[in-house]
Amino acid sequence: MRTTADIATADIVMGRTRTHVLLPSPIGPLTLVAEAGQVTGLYMDSQRHRPESETLGLAGDPADEPFASASRQLAAYFAGDLTTFDLPLAPAGTPFQQRVWSALQTIPYGQTWSYAELASRVGSASRAVGLANGRNRISLIIPCHRVIGSDGSLTGYGGGLDRKRYLLELEASAGRGR
Repeated sequence: MRTTADIATADIVMGRTRTHVLLPSPIGPLTLVAEAGQVTGLYMDSQRHRPESETLGLAGDPADEPFASASRQLAAYFAGDLTTFDLPLAPAGTPFQQRVWSALQTIPYGQTWSYAELASRVGSASRAVGLANGRNRISLIIPCHRVIGSDGSLTGYGGGLDRKRYLLELEASAGRGR
């Protein structure tokens, strides 16, 4: 079995350097992870499926890209001034997960889809879509918080339902001001 140290060593040997920065936000600290100039992760503290700290890479410079752009865009998002992120993303996952995450990015700002609607759009079962949604490594930017239960309930969010509620209310109130 490979350890996190083995993985980190293999990444260095293969010329890949993963770095991360910690960013403040209204929903708590966010850990932004990048590799080869692309965002590969955005994690909340206490997030379900958050990787071990050792796998996040070296401490990065917040002034370097893509961190600087991500920081500006996240600040604008939380201020209600940004509805679509424009960042280089490299989410790692299975082909099915990639399809689900691509579909998530088409949910309009301030709107929600049910798991059933998302499943219909990717041609799969709701449970499979829910599992893929839960494995989204780039939360907020790939807006998995916009998926709700068929009855309108706030279900299943790796960052916690309070954060999901906050994000949906933020988007709804910012959308009314447009």
